[in-house]
Amino acid sequence: MTSRWEEFYATHLPPSDFEDNRSLLKEFCDRHNKLAKRIVLITSGGTTVPLEHNTVRFVDNFSAGNRGAASAEYFLDHDYCVIFLYRQKSLEPFTRHFSGQRLLDMLDIHSTSGNTTISVKPDSVDILEPVLENYKAAREGGKILYITFTTLSDYFWLLRASCECLRVFKERALLYLAAAVSDFYIPPSEIPTHKIQSSLGGPSIQLQLVPKLLAPLVDSWVPHAFIVSFKLETDESILIQKGREALNRYKHKLVICNMLQSRRQRVVFVSLENSIEIALTKEQLLNGIEIEDSIVENVIANHDQFLTSS
Repeated sequence: MTSRWEEFYATHLPPSDFEDNRSLLKEFCDRHNKLAKRIVLITSGGTTVPLEHNTVRFVDNFSAGNRGAASAEYFLDHDYCVIFLYRQKSLEPFTRHFSGQRLLDMLDIHSTSGNTTISVKPDSVDILEPVLENYKAAREGGKILYITFTTLSDYFWLLRASCECLRVFKERALLYLAAAVSDFYIPPSEIPTHKIQSSLGGPSIQLQLVPKLLAPLVDSWVPHAFIVSFKLETDESILIQKGREALNRYKHKLVICNMLQSRRQRVVFVSLENSIEIALTKEQLLNGIEIEDSIVENVIANHDQFLTSS
């Protein structure tokens, strides 16, 4: 009997650059596996669900990608190789520090005798220099691979391809599934080809539940990997319950739970054995401390224990 996730793949085409991305993934994984490195796949940002095949409108999922982008930097600090699978135009490691006008505010332009030069303002050098050094070390050392998705379908295809390449790492592979993946979608057979015309009145759209990929991921794709998922809620009373339900259902290793309203300052690590809260004080937040630093440190400690027990 065909499972729902198999049906999803059968009815959705891969992204147009899928084979190029699969080749990049295989080369990256093969190279770092030969070096016996640890590796983390970080998924980041939200997925879109198109309402037309020639897409003008879509249903989006809330996420700017800050957690994934910040976490990638901290994993690199701990000598993990990183596959960064992220929503196109969401935040990226390193450049996230200078989004919007901030980078332009750090620069000065000088014109002398017809020559124009651009320089970094003296008070911005201390901010820009360490980020640039870390970026160059990661890219020139070949320690990070960027792969982009936009739609839910893109994400499904690229996640499976990533897992296929990660299998060779066995227990050294860590999956950090921070992307905000849509829970609902519209089957391709029910999507109109062209832009929905407002002159026809409000459309009637029937959404279906997205098949949960944690099941094949844990059972078949990377059965030996250390898998971490995230659970975001707006109702505190069900937060831990939802995390534990996911662990019991999919049998992975860890769920990191957070509330929408306090996600930047508090998370709860939920395992089958216990739940542990990690929180920042107001003073730490004001001093620019990021909770992702502590999240990654604790995830790696759990990965260490997993490798030892394996």
